[in-house]
Amino acid sequence: MPHIQTKFPHQVQVIETLWVPLPDGTRLAAKLWLPEMALTGATPVPVLLEYLPYRLRDGTRTRDQGLHMYVAGHGYACIRLDIRGTGDSDGVITGEYTEQEQLDGVAAIEWLAQQPWCDGQVSMIGISWGGFNGLQIAARQPAALKSVITVGSTDDRYATDIHWVGGCLSKDNFDWSATMFSGNDLPPDPQIFGKAWRAMWMDRIQANQPWIIEWLHHQRRDAYWKQGSICEDFSAIKIPVYAISGWADNYSEAVPRLLANLKGPRLGLIGPWAHSYPHEVTVEPAIGWLQELLRWLDHWTKGIDTGMMDQPMYRVWMQDYVPPQTCYHARPGRWVAEDTWPSLRIQPERLTLGNHGTLGGKGGGTAQICSPLWVGLTAGEVGRYGNDADWPTDQREDDGGSLVFISAPLTKQKEILGAAQLHLSFSSDKPQALVAVRLNDVAPDGRSTRVAIGLLNLTHRDSHEHAAALIPGQTYTATVDLDDIAHAFPPGHRIAVSISTTYYPIAWPSPELATLTVHLGESHLELPIRPPRPEDANLATFAPPIRAPQTPHSYHPVENPPLRRVTRDLLSGKMTVDFPRWTYSKTMPDIGQTQTATGIIRHEIIDGDPLSAVTLTDYKVTMQFPQTTIHHHSTGRMSCTATHFRVEQTLKIHEADTLIFERNWDEEIARDMV
Repeated sequence: MPHIQTKFPHQVQVIETLWVPLPDGTRLAAKLWLPEMALTGATPVPVLLEYLPYRLRDGTRTRDQGLHMYVAGHGYACIRLDIRGTGDSDGVITGEYTEQEQLDGVAAIEWLAQQPWCDGQVSMIGISWGGFNGLQIAARQPAALKSVITVGSTDDRYATDIHWVGGCLSKDNFDWSATMFSGNDLPPDPQIFGKAWRAMWMDRIQANQPWIIEWLHHQRRDAYWKQGSICEDFSAIKIPVYAISGWADNYSEAVPRLLANLKGPRLGLIGPWAHSYPHEVTVEPAIGWLQELLRWLDHWTKGIDTGMMDQPMYRVWMQDYVPPQTCYHARPGRWVAEDTWPSLRIQPERLTLGNHGTLGGKGGGTAQICSPLWVGLTAGEVGRYGNDADWPTDQREDDGGSLVFISAPLTKQKEILGAAQLHLSFSSDKPQALVAVRLNDVAPDGRSTRVAIGLLNLTHRDSHEHAAALIPGQTYTATVDLDDIAHAFPPGHRIAVSISTTYYPIAWPSPELATLTVHLGESHLELPIRPPRPEDANLATFAPPIRAPQTPHSYHPVENPPLRRVTRDLLSGKMTVDFPRWTYSKTMPDIGQTQTATGIIRHEIIDGDPLSAVTLTDYKVTMQFPQTTIHHHSTGRMSCTATHFRVEQTLKIHEADTLIFERNWDEEIARDMV
């Protein structure tokens, strides 16, 4: 847990609601932490902006206070801004990372820079959504924006977000749609918005749509996904970027890509963390990241020589081996660094897929695999949040339905840093197929820990934009990119690569169970080998984690909370995977509000039948305001045929005990080689 700091160099005044006007008359709701020295405008200060849809008033309230009060106490004006149509901001939200959202952000920055308490300089900070739009707005080059701190985000909305992974339909696609659906129609706070709150609420309810319907209309990397993907033109970002993530986060691979492709000043940091800021983590070790943030801001907006840019470009946590388990509260390892990225020190090592399941040496002939649909049931999460059962179990279970190639025991420690690749020569007996590749660390006792995974829809083997069906029996080549990782394989351990044709529910299965024929000798694994770097021993030590006190709050038990569970009926062949979502009950006495929410995502499939795949969602949200109580209840179902996806969604809204709105959706969308 971070140390709580209560005294700061500057006294801070908190302005609960600040209205930021936009050119079209829309007002965005903001919360401002302002050093008192800047109140009169005599001593203006730089601004740090966080721009999110997650309701600053009651959604991220407690977390925001711990971060922004700390930074403001060190001489910055901190702004937490609600996106149009969310929280207490005017309007309705129509999608994620829209052009309108970005234009609103540019206008907000221009307005902030003109305020008497701002010295004309703005930096953006954000994790996840706020990390995305910080990069997207930087690419639009508002003059006042001087730097971006992006945490747990990506440069590519198609390839490495939660919608499509390697061209495969991610389990998180419908999951995330249902999550946002449960929040997009929540009202502004009547205490802030006044009498017009109910009309705004009804506008949001009427406008709320299951975003999954639009997402499924874009199954390839088309213009929809290119918008907001800053990898389309890295050169558009001219300002300094500090990119941070964790190895247990879905977005870690974006950090090295940003370092490799941006041309301006940049730093990268990856710890063992899940989807969190590095000072408040569920996977230790936490670091004094707010101190690092201040060093960055002081350097780029106050001209203070903090030594921030004297350090290596890329610093990461080199993870040691751990036995497989479903939950890690800490990962052993050490900090290592590379002066530049890509690093010329990192050299590829080629390990051939050989006969009799050998990895390395010579090989020839072929091997076949048609995986059962239970491969992947215990794979854990994709974008891990550091909760219990987020990590995969012993890989020997999934290996029972996979092709496995394993090296000889290592004679000395072997460390990798970067993205492993499987170069595959193969043929398929079906026109559509996918491949899931796992890199594993096998201990002398046989236990197998997953190190990294990679997925590829094989109709996307040449391009995510231009898919092409497979001709059964024809030989193709494909490269499967695995996650970036830093991992140390110990002496005596063996390196294994496992190949399967299913990985449910992480990836929606192909319409038919396909058999892949892998050409041995021509297929190989490529590992990014990192040699020792003596300078790592002299890396500066991070300070202990610290933050300001949070706003008053208390949590209460939730009755019958959904549980993380995997079940398998051996008689019927039905398999079920449950993921709890956003289950909590919290009272915030300073604003007189209590929120209660429960969510569950359930994935079902019958072994042997890929067309039996179903995802079910159920979300309930209750908000108790002093004036009234509102209830959101939505359910969803996604299923498929060989040719179409089907999305069914229900929505019921109550005020107190009165049903005030009800709507159903039932849409079919053609499958496009998925």
